[in-house]
Amino acid sequence: MHSVGPRTRGVAAVAAGGVVGAEIRYLLGVAFPADPGGWPWTTFWINITGCLLIGVLYTVLAGADRPNPLLRPLLGVGVLGGYTTFSTWSVETVQLAEHGRYGLALGYALASPVVATAACAVAVVLTRRIGRARWTR
Repeated sequence: MHSVGPRTRGVAAVAAGGVVGAEIRYLLGVAFPADPGGWPWTTFWINITGCLLIGVLYTVLAGADRPNPLLRPLLGVGVLGGYTTFSTWSVETVQLAEHGRYGLALGYALASPVVATAACAVAVVLTRRIGRARWTR
């Protein structure tokens, strides 16, 4: 019997996290279905909150002395990678255009990455400030 190496543990962490993140996204989509031809709020907020959380995770892990090497694959790549969804955002943008909602499609196509990136940046800045306040006490 051989021992499980770091690569195998990393793959398992990504897979386990991906199941959790994708299931959360699926359940939110079922609970809050998109209105055909309307702004896809569920996907929009999933992507925004996912980017905000990845900003927090990135900052916490970058500031940690010795973070567990499985946290990034489990939470970042797995959970948050499975939770956020670039492909659904793309399909919903096309569907808006197919419904003749060209302005809404353009707005959604532009707003999603801009707001998601801003959420990530705000999370990084605030997490650093909170961390510094805690570290200087």
